[in-house]
This record gives sequence, structure tokens and C-alpha cells, in this order.
Amino acid sequence: MSSTTVDTSSLPESSPPDVPRSRRSNPWLTLIAVAIGLFMVNLDGSVVAIANPEIGRDLDASTADLQWVTNAYLIAMAALLILGGKLGDRLGRHTVYMVGTVGFTLASVAIGLSGSIGGVIAFRAAQGLFAALLIPNTLGLLRAVFPPRKFGMAVGLWAMVASCSTALGPIVGGLLIEHVNWESVFYINAPIGVVALVISLLVLPKSKDSTGHHRFDVPGVILLAVGLVALVFGVVKGETWGWTSGGTLGSMAAGLVLLAVFCWYETRQEHPLLPMRLFRNRSLTIGTAVTAINFFVLLGVIFFLMLYLQNVRGFSPVEAGVRTLPLSLATVVASPLGAALTQRFGPRLTMPLGMLLQAAASLWILTWDAGSSYAAMWPPFLAIGLGVGMVMSASSDAIVGNAPKKDGGVAGGLQATSLQIGGALGTSVLVSLISGKVGSTLTGELTAAGVPANAAAGFEEAKDAVSMGVSPASADMPAQLRAAVIEGSGNAFMNGVHSAVIVTAVLCVVGALLAGFGMRRSTPPETAEV
Repeated sequence: MSSTTVDTSSLPESSPPDVPRSRRSNPWLTLIAVAIGLFMVNLDGSVVAIANPEIGRDLDASTADLQWVTNAYLIAMAALLILGGKLGDRLGRHTVYMVGTVGFTLASVAIGLSGSIGGVIAFRAAQGLFAALLIPNTLGLLRAVFPPRKFGMAVGLWAMVASCSTALGPIVGGLLIEHVNWESVFYINAPIGVVALVISLLVLPKSKDSTGHHRFDVPGVILLAVGLVALVFGVVKGETWGWTSGGTLGSMAAGLVLLAVFCWYETRQEHPLLPMRLFRNRSLTIGTAVTAINFFVLLGVIFFLMLYLQNVRGFSPVEAGVRTLPLSLATVVASPLGAALTQRFGPRLTMPLGMLLQAAASLWILTWDAGSSYAAMWPPFLAIGLGVGMVMSASSDAIVGNAPKKDGGVAGGLQATSLQIGGALGTSVLVSLISGKVGSTLTGELTAAGVPANAAAGFEEAKDAVSMGVSPASADMPAQLRAAVIEGSGNAFMNGVHSAVIVTAVLCVVGALLAGFGMRRSTPPETAEV
């Protein structure tokens, strides 16, 4: 019979011989160790978005090149997250986590030293690979060492660290780029990674699923990886190629077919990569779906919020980051709050409440225009932050907390995969919606703002720039015409934003209903104390 072991009787060979054993039996020290690695990865994810314009200018990169700086990382990570969790369950969660930490740190330094856009893209893919080893094993280690009554709070603190590091990204990245250079946003991972590794060597217990020796599910790995790559590739290229193009539909359809074959194949394996029996637990399944919705909203909304604040309102990256602090701080506060509420009342309260807060925030954004005051901005920022933080901690607990301890790494990989796919869909779908709405309303808005009809028609070529919040006005235009172009293009961009937030509001209501009527308080399959 398989079981999960947390071995505190022996220390890793690389650990100092005089380390007290009590350090390795303390779950809170484990939380500190994995939180540092999680902080590094999430900080990196949000600072890169700020660094992209500087990378493009310095390395003479095209827009397509810069898209691959993000997409190479996203695709590599999404394809391997579940495998990373499985390797942790099989080989040792502490070992795989530390390999991920070392690899991610070295890949970060290599990006800064690369000197070419090709090198940046290649090492970003390497970062994604090592992040896929690190992230799922943070939750797997917590599942292994925390008793059930404390696991929810541990997940809440885990979610708080993830939220805090993501929120700090724009501010840290903006300061480093303004005062140092773009390479520094990657070099900063080196000291963080060293600290994470040293603390991990000192305190992490040995933790793995003691299933003995059996054949690894190589066909399952290939089917899942190729299926996820095809699906995510179709999603991230949908906005560029068009959602109804043959390339987009073909890639997404191929991915879905391969994932369906993977699910069928896994049900026939004695030792599957992803045990399909996990989905018999309704709370785990709904938690996975709600995680995807949560990050569809979060990453999609943050993307166009930054466009609005920087391109429409003219704030610098640091100024935009400071103005979104209500969102960031609310997420940090809401993560442990959501965990406490989930522990006391169950996810049927926490998840719907978080989703409804995000729906309300989305509807509030419908009142914005191109010149809205900050007083109109911070309330929805606050509501989105509270909602995201509550849902993040509750859904993570629903997924990893309802999986057997022996599958803790796999469950962590499942949670992270749903997060990545939801985030990729959110960014791509909402940008596509904004672009479509801008294209259909730009001429009318320019005309309504006072641009002559023949001149307004000439700005059709600028719709891609307007979809990013950039006005096609130029300094050599007459002042009255320039003001009209800025007003009209800003209104067209806001039309697109309003279309996007209607979609996010509907999705949040669906998520609330799904969680409210589908979730149930259940006992995890294994509740052995540490």
C-alpha cells in the first residue's frame, strides 16, 4: 500500500551534520523555505511585463519577439507543471523543489548575460521549465507537513506571498529599469534564489510518495505535454491570428483531442501521471475550474488596467504600480482572511463571495471613461484584490487539500496548470475583445469628438495602437484636431474595456454559482497528522 512519508530521521547528504532535527519537523519553517522560492518566481513573472519595452529597444526586438519572451515561458511551464508535481511525489518534493530553485536562478542570470533576443527567449523557456519543478512542490510540501486543521491557514499564507510578490513586480521592475537597466530585473533573482536554496537545505524535510519502484508513465508525460503546448499555443496566438483562423482553431482542437486521449489513457494505467480518480472529488474539480476563472479575470484585467494607466492616462510604470496598490494590498490581506473563512465556514461561502466581489468590480469599471478620477478607480481595485485573494486561498485548499497526501505534488501541479491556462485565456481573449470593439467604434468616436469624417476614416490603420491605449495623435497636428483625436481614441479604447469587463462579470457570476451550488465540505482522502 502506498503512503506519504515525511522523513525527519535522516538529513540530506548536503546538509550540515549539526542541524537540529527539530528544524526539519517544523512545518512553519517549511512554509518559510518554499515561500521564498514562490516569491522569486511570482516577482519575476510580473517584472518581465514592465521590462519588455526596454528589452525591445536594447536588443532591437520586434513585437513578435517580445510576445515570445512571455509565451516561451508560459508554454514551457504550463506543459510541465503536472510532471513537476509528479516528479516531486516520486523522487522527493524537497529535491525537485531545490532543483527548480537552482535552475530558475541560473536561467535568470543567463537571461541578463545573453545579449540577444534569441538568448532571452531560450532562457525564458528554461525559466519556465524550472518554475514547473518549483511551483507545484511548494504546495506538495505544505500538504505533506501540515496537519489538516492547519493546512488551510498555510495555504492562505502561501497565497498571500504569491499575491504580494506579484503586486510588487511593477514597482520593483519600474525602479530597477529607471535607475539600473533591464538586465537587473533578472539579476535580482540571484540573491533571492541563493537565500531560498540555503534555507531549504537547512529546514526542508524529506517528503515523497513511497510507492516503491514502478515504470514511469512516459506516454502520459508526452501526451499531456504536447496537448497542453498545442492548446496554450493556440490560445496565446488567437489574438494575433484571429480566433476563427485555421491555425488557431487547429492548434486548440489538436490540444483538446490530445488531452482527451491523455485522460482516456490515464484511466488504464496502474501508476498514472495524473490519477483521474482525483476528479471524483467534486470540490477538487470545481476548485480547478474556479482557479482558472479567477486568473482569467486577474491577469486579463491587470493587463488592460496597465494599458489604461500608462498609455491613456500617461503614468510611468512606477506611478501605475503605486496607483494599483489598493488591489495589491487587498489581495495580501484577503488571502489569509479567505483561508480563515474557508476553514470555519467552508468554500461554499468563500469562493462565491470572492467571485461576486470581482463581478461587482467589473461592473463598476463600466462607469469609467478616459479621464476618470482616481476616486473612481480605487474601489474596484480594492474589490478585485479582496475577491482574488479569497478565491485563491479557498480554491488552492479545495484542490490540494482534497487530494491524498501521496498526490500532493500532482495536485499542486494541477492547480498551477489551471491558473496558467486561465491567465493565458484571460489576457488573450480580453485583448481580442478590446481590439474588436475598438475596430468597430474608432471612426464613430473620432467623428463624435470633432475629427472630420474624411480624416477619421484615415485613422483606421491605427486601430491596433488604439487597442493598446495609444492615441494616434502627433505633435504636428493643429491643437484642436489633436485634442479631438486623443478624446476619440480614448473613448474607443474605453468601449473595448467595457466589453471586456462585461465578460469578466458574467464569468465571475458563473464561478460564484458553480462554487455555491457545487462545492461541499468534505474530508480529505487522507488526514494523517504529521
